[in-house]
Amino acid sequence: MSELMLDTAEVFEPLLEPARYKGAWGGRGSGKSHFFAEKLIEDCVAEPGDSGGEGMRAVCIREVQKDLAQSSKLLIETKLRRMGLYDTQGFRVYKDLIQTPGDGLMIFKGMNDYTSESVKSLEGFKRAWWEEAQTATLYSLNLLRPTIRAGGSELWFSWNPRRKTDPVDVMLRGAELPTGAKVVRANWRDNPWFTPELEQERQDCLRMQPEQYNHVWEGGYVTALEGAYFAKHLQMAQDEKRIGFFPADPLMTIRLIADIGGTGARADSFVFWAMQFIGREIRVVDHYEAQGQPIDAHLAWCRSRGYTSDRAQIWLPHDGETQDKVYDVSYESALKKAGYSVTVVPNQGKGAAMQRVERARVLFPQVRFNAETTEGGRLALGWYHEKRDPDRGIGLGPEHDWSSHSADAFGLGCVIWQEPVEMKPLVYPKMAIA
Repeated sequence: MSELMLDTAEVFEPLLEPARYKGAWGGRGSGKSHFFAEKLIEDCVAEPGDSGGEGMRAVCIREVQKDLAQSSKLLIETKLRRMGLYDTQGFRVYKDLIQTPGDGLMIFKGMNDYTSESVKSLEGFKRAWWEEAQTATLYSLNLLRPTIRAGGSELWFSWNPRRKTDPVDVMLRGAELPTGAKVVRANWRDNPWFTPELEQERQDCLRMQPEQYNHVWEGGYVTALEGAYFAKHLQMAQDEKRIGFFPADPLMTIRLIADIGGTGARADSFVFWAMQFIGREIRVVDHYEAQGQPIDAHLAWCRSRGYTSDRAQIWLPHDGETQDKVYDVSYESALKKAGYSVTVVPNQGKGAAMQRVERARVLFPQVRFNAETTEGGRLALGWYHEKRDPDRGIGLGPEHDWSSHSADAFGLGCVIWQEPVEMKPLVYPKMAIA
């Protein structure tokens, strides 16, 4: 036996030919895992160790694998049964591995269990399939890639993207790909065997969790954490095409809304949102975030974007009047010295964070984001969420994490927005006729 006849969805056909790197990314129901499981069995059949050679050695990897239930082993066993190969034709299933034709083998491992020394045990393996590769760390990828180096060896990756900065996305969807890499996008509509049950799940997600739909089913990056304060609002903005090309109006003032950080090693991030208030529209044209940098670095960014003191005004939270812990100067005084008009928003008192959240929710339908320059800030808005006590099931207010700095500044921008004054037409007194 040297060949299997397997049906393959058209979207995966580019991955049938040999390539050092193969990747398939996309949402749920696309058949990515099924394709790679079948392709792995097919390759093991095609290289049975004839002429005194050894059969195919393959490793199925996840970043973390606490037990085999988290691995691809069950899926491969199911495929072997359906193909009539379970414990026949050179395949033999054991508790923790699968023997393949010609005394080859498949093993199932968590990559974080390997060290620079123990990973050498994978030398001589010709296939490495990394499932759920969105969780792969750069350290683990750098361990694996040079280790799988036998002649004709291939590295496979299947994943549902989370963030564009995840190492697998940088490697296989970035500006430069590994030599000869073949990468496809596969979603539910590309699966000719998409079941009615999966279709019902997809429709339920679209109806009940619209803010999660694009990530779960279409392979989009995570833009909103489930239960986040602004998740539904961001999804609505996307649906209504209020995230797109909305550059700054050169005739309107730029309002730089800040959340201040410090210059210490563990300081909070400093944030600027660049906004314009154009009638009732809140146009968000830019976003900036930096950690541990001095005020001069923030001013340098402003100048690089054209937000000079003759065009931009700066709005600070109430603590903008206080001095930096490292430098004996307040943000207010330093920014005024640089020539900017600076307004410090008074302390809103207890519950200020939630006041900003509620104000932002009310005004969100008026907000338009310039997509290219606000992505990092929108990711923070999509993540900003309530801290919860899991034992009691109660909310404890906004979670203070990496997302809260951008979220606070955005909320402050909504707080300072004012309803435009409607100009009433002049009414002239009637002239008496003599």
